[in-house]
Amino acid sequence: MAKVFVDGIPVDVPNNSSVLQACEVAGKEIPRFCYHEKLSVAGNCRMCMVEITGARKPLVSSCSHPVMDGMHVTTDSETIRAARRSTMEFLLINHPLDCPICDQGGECDLQDQALGYGHDCSRFKEDKRAVVDKYMGPLVRTVMTRCIQCTRCVRFVNEIAGTAELGGIYRGTNLEITPFIEQGLVSELSGNLIDVCPVGALTSKPTAFHFRSWELKNTDAIDVLDAVGNNIVLQTRGNEIMRILPRKNDDVNEDWLADKGRFSLDGLKRRRLDRPWIKKAGKLVEASWAEASQFIADKLKAVSGDRLGAIAGDLCDAESMAALKHLMNALGSTNVDCRQDGAYYDVSKRGHYVFNTSIAGIDQADALLVVGSFPRHEAPVLNARIRKRWLSLTEQFPIAYIGELPDDPNYKVDLLGQDPALIEQLLNDQHPFAEVLKSAKRPMIILGHGALTRVDSKLIYAKTMALAGQVGAISEDWNGFNILHQAASRVAGLDLGFIPDAQSKDALSMIKGGVDALWLLGADEIDISKLDPECFVIYQGHHGEKAAARADVILPGAAYTEKSASYMNTEGRLQRSFRAICPPGEAKEEWVGIQKVAEQLAVDLPYHDLQSLQDYMVKINPVFAQVGLQHNAMDISIANAAEGKFENQGLKSNISDYFLTNVISRASLTMNECSKVRYASSAEAAE
Repeated sequence: MAKVFVDGIPVDVPNNSSVLQACEVAGKEIPRFCYHEKLSVAGNCRMCMVEITGARKPLVSSCSHPVMDGMHVTTDSETIRAARRSTMEFLLINHPLDCPICDQGGECDLQDQALGYGHDCSRFKEDKRAVVDKYMGPLVRTVMTRCIQCTRCVRFVNEIAGTAELGGIYRGTNLEITPFIEQGLVSELSGNLIDVCPVGALTSKPTAFHFRSWELKNTDAIDVLDAVGNNIVLQTRGNEIMRILPRKNDDVNEDWLADKGRFSLDGLKRRRLDRPWIKKAGKLVEASWAEASQFIADKLKAVSGDRLGAIAGDLCDAESMAALKHLMNALGSTNVDCRQDGAYYDVSKRGHYVFNTSIAGIDQADALLVVGSFPRHEAPVLNARIRKRWLSLTEQFPIAYIGELPDDPNYKVDLLGQDPALIEQLLNDQHPFAEVLKSAKRPMIILGHGALTRVDSKLIYAKTMALAGQVGAISEDWNGFNILHQAASRVAGLDLGFIPDAQSKDALSMIKGGVDALWLLGADEIDISKLDPECFVIYQGHHGEKAAARADVILPGAAYTEKSASYMNTEGRLQRSFRAICPPGEAKEEWVGIQKVAEQLAVDLPYHDLQSLQDYMVKINPVFAQVGLQHNAMDISIANAAEGKFENQGLKSNISDYFLTNVISRASLTMNECSKVRYASSAEAAE
């Protein structure tokens, strides 16, 4: 640690800290444009200048100057104020000063700092520079005349996203930030460019000029469009979601958010179910909640428990699954399944089905094997964490893939092949990468759903777990065995026991005629064409797709922005999300709708508010008592008995279109436009 005196205030900071960081520890606010704590230091805006006693230069940029023990820093003097005013004057020479009409209004760092350091007039008499706007796809709008060349966007795509799509051309006053080629950005993290741009040169194309920041109300929530559990802020005006932004959490998503979670918000308003429907004479007709509940109760009373089933979808909250399982069990049914994709997990220990290393723990890994997964499409923010670790260690962080590579993973990988038998070769020391894993101090293995949804998934699972044990990935102080989930509801569903036991029917069996009545709780990814035409179907959810069209009764539900609820992310981390707006029409939180049906069936569900329901969940599984990450037990001895033959088919990713993986994104015009732009250009490139 170094002791630094900032305006006479002594502070202790790590030896590799910058002067700017020392100033922040001392509580001094330093203006800056190019500096961002998650990006490399550029030192090109010169706004953060300070004085350092004994330095060769009278003023130094604090972001790029390292601290030294005993250093004396002055952050405010007439010399510093004059220098910052001069810097601001230069920055405003070419800026269009369109603040009254700028879509960045109220959130522009340049505007804020011009208030403190700008002059009331300009001495610059020449014409302002004009820069042609760049095309960056359906998500990012550009007004490049506003650009002050801070290069945050260039550093973001190069360092965090790993797509290297932006750069500078020309020199001096003619310098322009531009995409290398005129096509839409291909990064799944491109929306973060809007957050890092300090001047409004890059803004949100779908929501430009739709609102001012001071009109919006903030609500903390959790993104459910993948299983990372990104922390987000829902910004609302009235009863409408206007914008979704990342909420900083260094243990989960740092400062970032994937494009699907950020830009699918228009899908929250389209194709919504806003009232109950009952099928009469082959046609769905509107009904009240009382009529729909009574209709369901009358049907279910005639069905025996073993002919009744329920399937939970990928976006469900823990509370709704707990209530539905409770109702099913009370009616004598254990036919419940939260796995629409039929994935295999060993649920004897919680550590067998979660991402044990933790997302933040990736920073400590020194070797990685990915089996049947493509994290860039399945969990873009987690993939950025892998890239961050790869950049920090370069060649010392070897990464190998077994499976298909549908795109560039954004870091260097050793593609071993697609044959699952490669796992057996690694296990038997017949492949060179086995030695890489064994020689690592903290190796980790990611097992994905490209492997867990196959016929031979149980064998792949067991062999991979055995490999993790053999290479030392599982020890007292390190657990490198990880399941990368794709569904936000999956871990909570497994924790609640929303899966069939040995005598019960799984999702596929229920669809193929195993039950006479089936409750689909937001289950939109199942193959409706396989459903028995005689089966009585209850669909409860927020969007009307194929499953709703097949239903005999529709109960309108609330989307994740319209309810307070609990979610377990792929790590098994319990997080709470809060209601930002009300559901449309007569839609209700799912657990409330389930309880209305239970009342008609004379089934007592002993909870009448959210807190008592969450208390009930704790009784089912104590993991719901502790918000945050938990230590999970494992027993790798189960892997030793695995026998069988691998399927003669390569491991492939099970996501074909990143933008259209759920009902909200499929309803989004923005996501559909992204899909067209992204995959049309990929097809052209392939040709």
